[in-house]
Amino acid sequence: MRCTGVALLWVLFSSWTIQTQAQMRISPEIVQQWANDFGKQLSALSNRYSGAQLLQKKYKDVEPIVKMVEVDGSKMVKEFAEEMENMLGRKMKSVKRMAEAAEDADFYHEYNATLQFDYYNSMMINTLDEDGNYVGLGGEFPLEQNEHFNKLPVNIQQSVIQVPTNVYNKDTDILNGVFMSEALNDVFISNFEKDPTLTWQYFGSSTGFFRLYPGIQWTPDENGVVTFDARNRNWYIQAATSPKDIIIAVDISGSMKGLRLTIAKHTINTILDTLGENDFVNVIAYSDYVQYVEPCFKGTLVQADLDNREHFKLLVEGLQVKGEGKVKKAMKESFKILNEAAAEERGSLCNQAIMLITDGAMEDFQQVFEDFNWPDRRVRVFTYLIGRELTFANNVKWIACNNKGYYTHISTLADVQENVMEYLHVLSRPMVINHDHDIIWTEAYMDSVLFNTQAESLLLMTSVAMPVFSKKEETLSHGILLGVVGTDVPLKELMRLVPRYKLGVHGYAFLNTNNGYILSHPDLRPLYKDGKKLKPKPNYNSVDLSEVEWEDTEDALRTAMVKGENGALSLDVRATVDNRRRVVFLKNDYFYTTINETPFSLGIVLTKGHGKNVFIGNVSVEEGLHDLTASDVTIANEWTYCETDIDPHHRKLTQFQAVVQYLMGKEPDLECDERLLQQTLFDAVVTAPMEAYWTALLLNASGIDGGVETAFLGTRSGLMRMIRYVGVEKRVAKKFLSPSDKENLFTLDHFPVWYRRAAENPTGRFLYYVPTEDSIGDSKFVIAVTSVTVTVNKKTAIAGATGAQMSLVMLEKRFWSIANQCSGVEGVCPLSCTDNADINCFVIDNNGFIIISKDRTDVGRFLGEVDGSVMSQLLRMGMFKRVSLYDYQAMCKVNTHSASSARPLLSPFYNLLAGLKWFLSNFLLFLLDFNIYSLWQSDYFVEAKTSFHSSSKKSRSGILQPCDTEYPSFIYEPSIKETNSIIKCGRCQKMFVIQQIPDSNLLLLVIQADCDCSRQYSPITMEPKEVKYNASVKCDRMRSQKIRRRPESCHAYHPQENAKDCGGAVIISLSIMLFQACLLVSALIRQ
Repeated sequence: MRCTGVALLWVLFSSWTIQTQAQMRISPEIVQQWANDFGKQLSALSNRYSGAQLLQKKYKDVEPIVKMVEVDGSKMVKEFAEEMENMLGRKMKSVKRMAEAAEDADFYHEYNATLQFDYYNSMMINTLDEDGNYVGLGGEFPLEQNEHFNKLPVNIQQSVIQVPTNVYNKDTDILNGVFMSEALNDVFISNFEKDPTLTWQYFGSSTGFFRLYPGIQWTPDENGVVTFDARNRNWYIQAATSPKDIIIAVDISGSMKGLRLTIAKHTINTILDTLGENDFVNVIAYSDYVQYVEPCFKGTLVQADLDNREHFKLLVEGLQVKGEGKVKKAMKESFKILNEAAAEERGSLCNQAIMLITDGAMEDFQQVFEDFNWPDRRVRVFTYLIGRELTFANNVKWIACNNKGYYTHISTLADVQENVMEYLHVLSRPMVINHDHDIIWTEAYMDSVLFNTQAESLLLMTSVAMPVFSKKEETLSHGILLGVVGTDVPLKELMRLVPRYKLGVHGYAFLNTNNGYILSHPDLRPLYKDGKKLKPKPNYNSVDLSEVEWEDTEDALRTAMVKGENGALSLDVRATVDNRRRVVFLKNDYFYTTINETPFSLGIVLTKGHGKNVFIGNVSVEEGLHDLTASDVTIANEWTYCETDIDPHHRKLTQFQAVVQYLMGKEPDLECDERLLQQTLFDAVVTAPMEAYWTALLLNASGIDGGVETAFLGTRSGLMRMIRYVGVEKRVAKKFLSPSDKENLFTLDHFPVWYRRAAENPTGRFLYYVPTEDSIGDSKFVIAVTSVTVTVNKKTAIAGATGAQMSLVMLEKRFWSIANQCSGVEGVCPLSCTDNADINCFVIDNNGFIIISKDRTDVGRFLGEVDGSVMSQLLRMGMFKRVSLYDYQAMCKVNTHSASSARPLLSPFYNLLAGLKWFLSNFLLFLLDFNIYSLWQSDYFVEAKTSFHSSSKKSRSGILQPCDTEYPSFIYEPSIKETNSIIKCGRCQKMFVIQQIPDSNLLLLVIQADCDCSRQYSPITMEPKEVKYNASVKCDRMRSQKIRRRPESCHAYHPQENAKDCGGAVIISLSIMLFQACLLVSALIRQ
C-alpha cells in the first residue's frame, strides 16, 4: 500500500509539473482517446475472428454436467514412478538374459588358436570389390528402414560386429569371442519379441569387438576411421568396475621432456575418460616436490563429473618438466589424500587406486608402502612406464605387483588406450570372482558415434548394462571379465509415461540421478549453436538439479530427491516463456519419489490455479467421433493417445489415425489412454460449433478484413481446431501452426506458447504479442489469444485457449489511422503520430516489447534498447519492474590472448625454422604412432589420426565455454493505467505520455522526439551478463560436495584374487632402422 501511495504521488506530481510547462507538446487526453479507440477495434477484431465469446459460452453451457476433480499430486507421482519402474524392469530382464547367454556360451566354448571364422563386419557388409564380389567379412546383408529405429536401415534378424580400426579384425582372440557370442543372436531376437519397445541391444567384448542388434551398416568418419571402442563407453566402464577414488601422479622431472611428456599427458586424459560421476579423482605432478595440477583441490578428492574431468585436461596441457623425480613424495601425498578421504567418509568409499605415470623410479620407496599400504594393500597402485627405456622397468613393475595393481609399458601414443584399459579388468576381479552381476544405469548422454545424422545423434538416452564373467573354474582366481551387455533407453520414450495433459498448462515432469544431475527436464538445454550447427554442450550431462530449479535456494528439493525420499514442497518461481524473454510468476507444488531398482528419482510439478483441478465430461463415442473427424481438427502427435510402438503393424500410424481406428473398432488391440480419449471426444463435441462459426465468416458477403489470416483454438486434451482465412500464397505467417512450428504446437515437453501465455491472462481479455522466431523482415505478424475456463462449485480449470493471427501491416494501418484524429477538435488535430516528425508513437506489450513503431525495424525489440531514457523513467515510476533471472546452462565466449603473439613479427628465418620444427615433430609423432604390426595383419589400411592429435591443434580463441549468466526481464505493473513525465536531458526536455489500451496487455506510448537523451541515458538491454566469480568463491564452488547417494554395491576385495597377475613388458615391434630414424629426428628437433 505504501509503494502504491508513493507511485500515485509521483504520478500526481508529474502531471502537475507538465501542466505548468510553458510549451505543452503532448496531450494526455488525446493519447487516452487513441488508446480507447484502438482498444475497441482490437477487441472487436479479436472476438469476431477467434469466436472466443462463442467458445466460452459453449463451455459455460456444459458446466452443469461436468465433474470437477482435484488432482492428487502425491498419488500421481507414485503411479508414474511405477509405470517407469515396470518399463525399466523389462529392460533389466532383457539384459540379464543376454548376460546369462553370453556366460553359458563362453563356458562351453573351447578356445581355438587356429580358428578360421567369417562373420558380418558392419564396415564390410554389402560391399563389393572391383570384380563385383563381396569383400571378406562382408557378404549380402539385407537392410530395411524401420520406424522403431529412427527409420534407419536395419536387419532385425541378425546382429553385426564392429571392430575399431586399431584392433585387428581377424585376431585369434577376436575370432574366438565373435564365434562364442553368436549365441546372443537368438537372445536379441527373443528379447525384442518379448519387449517390442526395446531399442539397441549389444555386447561389448573386453577384447575390443562390439556386437550390435539389430544389424546396421557402420559409417566411418571422414578419414575412413572407426574410433568407436565399446570399452571406452560409460556403460562399459561403470558395469565393469565399482566406484573408485583415483589419484593420478605424473612424473614431470627433466627426463620426461618431449615425447614422453606428450605420452604422459595423453595417458592422464585417457584415465580421466574412464571415470564417471560415481568416481572421485585428483591429479598431482611431482619432480623435486609435489604440486597439485589444480591448487584449489589440494588435499582432497573431487567428483569425476564431466566438468571436473575437462578442467583437469585443460590444466594437464600446461604441465612443464623440471627437476628430479621424487616418487616417494608423490606416493606419500597420494596415500595421505586417500586415507583422509576414507577416514572422513568422503569420496566413493569403495575402490582406491594410485596411477603412477613415470619414466623410471630410482629411489628406495619400499618404506612408503610399508608405512601406508601394507599389509592390507587397501590401495592398489597401477604403474605406467613411459618411453622406450627399460632400465627401471623392474622397479616400476615391483611397485604395481606388490600393491595389487598392474604394470604396463607405454612407448608410443598408440599404446596408451589398450594399456590404460588394463586397470579396469584388475578392479573388476573381486566382482567377477564373486559373480556379482550388478546392474548399472548411466547418466544421460547423446550417442554421436552410433548415429550418422544430427537428429538421431542428439537424442538423449540412458543405458542399462551388466558385466559378463568367465565361469570356468580354471580361471576363477584371475577374475576374467568377458565384457558387458546392455541396451539403450531413449529418455523421450521414458517421459511419455508421464502424460502432458495430466500435469496442466505449466506442469511438467523431470528425472534426476543419485548424484543430483538432470536426466530429463523440459528446461534442460543440452545443445548450443556453433555457427549453423547444433552441438552438445561440454557439460550437458552434468547439469545439477539446483541449476535448473534455481529458485530452490536451500536445495531442499534436490536433497530430498537425491536421498531417494518421497514427499512434496511448494515454491514461488520465476518461470519464462517465449525463448526465455518473458517472465511468469508461478506457485508450483513439487511431488517426488524414487524409482525402485534404479538410481533415479522422479518429480512432477503442478501449478496452483492450473494444475490442481481438472474437469471430466462424457459424450458418446459416435457423437465424439463425428466431431473429431472434422477437417479442421488435429491432435497432439507427440502425445500418446494410443500406444503405436508395441505392434510393428501400428508403427506407421499417426496418433490421429490410431485414435480413429481404435474408436471405430478397426484396431481393438491398440492400447489407448481411455481418460485422454474421453477428454478429447468431449472437447471435440463442445468445440464443434466453432467450425461452422469460422466457415460462416469466411463465406460472409462482406468478406474477411484484410490481414486476418488464421483463427485457432487448443484444448487441455491436445485437440486443435484451425481455419485459414487466406491461402498460403497470401499469408504473411506461412510457418505459423505448421508441423515444424514446434513452439506453437502441443509437444511432449510443453503446451503451445500462446496457450501458456493466455493462461496467465484474465479470461475474456485478449493478450497480444509478436512472436520472436518469425519476426524477421516483412514476415512480422501479431497473435491475439485468450483463455477459456470451466467453473464448477467455485473451482476453476482451464479448458483451452483461442485466438487469431493477424498481419502486422493491417494493425499498423488501423493504428496510424486512429493516431491521426482528435474527436471534438475543429480543424487539424494538434497531435499526430504520422504527421508530426517530432513525435514518436509506440504500441508496446506488457513486457516492454514494441509491436508498432514508425520504424519497422523496432518491432519485436525491447523498448529500453530503442529509448533508454523513457524506460529508465518508467522503471523509476514503478510502471515497469525489472526481474532478475539466472541461466546456469549458458555458453560464453572465451577471451584468450596468445602469449606468443609477437612471434610472427620476427625474421622470416625464424618462421622457416618454426615450420621445419612443426613438420619434424609431427613426422616423429606419426612414426611413433604408426603401428606396423596392425598394418601387415589387416585386410585394409586406413590413415588413422588420433583424437589426441586433433584436439591439441585446436585454437581456444573465440570458442564458447559453459558459464553462469544473469539477465533481466521486465513486466508492466497493471495497477498504473496511465502516466506522463518530463525527462531532463542537458539543454532540452523530453516529454512522454503512456496509456493502457483497454481490454488488452498493450500500452500506447507517445514520446517527444526532438530531444536526444542518448548521452545521458544508455540503452537498457536484455543481454545476459556473465556472473564472474573471484578466485576464492570459484574455488569454494569447485570444491563443494553437494549431497549425493552412493551406489549400494561395492566390490573392492576378494580373498581368492590372484594379485600375481600384475602385467609385464610390452614387446617393441618397431624396427631398428625406424627407431634410429626417430632418434635422428628427435635430435634435430632439440637443436
